[in-house]
Amino acid sequence: MTEPSPETPLCLADLAVGQRARIRRVEANGAIRQRLLDMGVTRGVTVLVKRAAPLGDPIEVSVKGYDLAIRKCEARAILVEPEGS
Repeated sequence: MTEPSPETPLCLADLAVGQRARIRRVEANGAIRQRLLDMGVTRGVTVLVKRAAPLGDPIEVSVKGYDLAIRKCEARAILVEPEGS
């Protein structure tokens, strides 16, 4: 598997446990988008993937000092730029 170029954003669901990233864009729509924005998942915020459930869904991320469990289907709508890239 090749590394994505800096122009190719990753989604939050693609990150490994322990990896940090900065949110580039939230592509969810409707009520899900509004809920994510209300919980602080906004452009420019740094997130840390803390852990994943045994079967991989949901994942737990740290956002603005609190932990948030998010389903992978919702995490795929959050485009991020891994820290250090």
